[in-house]
Amino acid sequence: MQTAPENDPKPTPNPESAPKTEAAEPQTPDELMAAATERIRSLELERDELKDRWMRAEAELANVRARTKREVEDTRLFAIQKFAADVVEAAENLRRAIASLPPPEPGEPPILARVREGLAGIERNLLSILERNGILAEDPTGALFDPNRHEAMSEQETDEHPPGTVLQAWTRAWTLHGRLLRPAMVVVAKAPAPELPQPNEAARLNTTA
Repeated sequence: MQTAPENDPKPTPNPESAPKTEAAEPQTPDELMAAATERIRSLELERDELKDRWMRAEAELANVRARTKREVEDTRLFAIQKFAADVVEAAENLRRAIASLPPPEPGEPPILARVREGLAGIERNLLSILERNGILAEDPTGALFDPNRHEAMSEQETDEHPPGTVLQAWTRAWTLHGRLLRPAMVVVAKAPAPELPQPNEAARLNTTA
């Protein structure tokens, strides 16, 4: 005679092992609206931060482009600066050679006149070539002394010109595309020193006093 199998006892559920349910989503319209508003605000802040980063990157890139362009342009314009300085030295020597010739006079030897005219023509041609390449000469005689473009070699007392006037230029000022290449060496006017009274005049003033 077979006995009926005993029923297996059902396991008692463990409350701790039961799956946890997530927090309930907001259900009321006010809660939904508040959550949506907060999400929108968060997205707007993120958008503004990304926009700020992008604008900073664009500004930095623009600065790099401008700086690179300026450096390339300066390199192109002033690559011949050292060579130009040597050329203007030759131009000044040519000018001194012309100035050393005697002034034109009636009956002077024809060879002297031809030499003077030939050197003057060479100087005009040389200055024209330099000008086409951005190298300019400036004679400051009669202008006010400019320490950025002139180098004072001496001062001369005079009451015919205001103090600080360039009375004589030993050399011209040279520029390369507006940048000073060589300053002019000049003589600058200064006010005459006040005359001191003569001894006899001083004694007479003391007696009358």
